[in-house]
Amino acid sequence: MTLPFRDRYDAGQQLAEKLKSEVESRDAIVLGLPRGGVPVGFEIAEALGAPLDVFLVRKLGVPGHEELAMGAIAMGGLRVLNEDLARELAIPAATIDAVEARERQEMARRERLYRGNRPSPNVRGKTVILVDDGLATGSTMVAAARAVRQLGPARVVAAVPVASADVCAAMRRFVDEMVCLETPEPFAAVGLWYEDFSPTSDAEVQELLRRTREQPGRRAPSERDDETDNAASLPKRNAA
Repeated sequence: MTLPFRDRYDAGQQLAEKLKSEVESRDAIVLGLPRGGVPVGFEIAEALGAPLDVFLVRKLGVPGHEELAMGAIAMGGLRVLNEDLARELAIPAATIDAVEARERQEMARRERLYRGNRPSPNVRGKTVILVDDGLATGSTMVAAARAVRQLGPARVVAAVPVASADVCAAMRRFVDEMVCLETPEPFAAVGLWYEDFSPTSDAEVQELLRRTREQPGRRAPSERDDETDNAASLPKRNAA
C-alpha cells in the first residue's frame, strides 16, 4: 500500500498546495503545534510567504495510558478536559491537576527553548493557520483554537495532513475553516499514514524557526513593521 506522505515535509508541501487555493489573506501567520506540526507548518509558511512561529499546546494523557488524551492545555492558561472520559475512568481531580502541572512545566521549558527572549507573535486582526501533523482525538487542536481566539485574530484556520472524518467534522465548531487533506477510514493513528514518522526533535524545531527568521524579505512574526531583515539566505533543506 502506498502511504499518502513520505514525511512531515512532504505532508506540508501537499497541504500548502491546498491552502494556497483556499487561504487568500495576505496577513496570514502560520503557527505550528510543537513538535510535529512545525515541519509541516514550515513548508506551508514557505509556500505562502508567511511568518512561522509555534503555539504551545500539551496533551493531558491518562496516567498509565499517556497516548490516550483526557484533555489538553494551551498558552494563556487554557485547559480543555474530556469530562466524560475522566468520569468513565474515575480519574480524581487531584490526578488531573498533577498531570496538568507537569505538562505546564514542559510547556514553559519549550517556550524558553524555542522562543528565547522573543515575544509571542501578535495575531490580532490576522488570519492564523494552526498546523499539526495530524489529529487523533483533536483535543490539542481544540485547545489551541480556543486559546488563540482569545488573542483577537480575524480568522482561525486549522490545517492537518490527516485525521479521521469525524474529528475533522467536529473541529469545524472551533475554527472558521478546517482543512484535512486525507480522512482515511479506519483511521487508527496518525503515524500509520506516513512512511517516516520519526519524532521531531527540539533541535529541529529550533532550526526551522531560525531559518524562517533569517529568510530575506520576510519578517518574523514578533518583529515590528519598522524593523528590517538583512539576514543571510535560507539554506536549502532536504525534504526527502
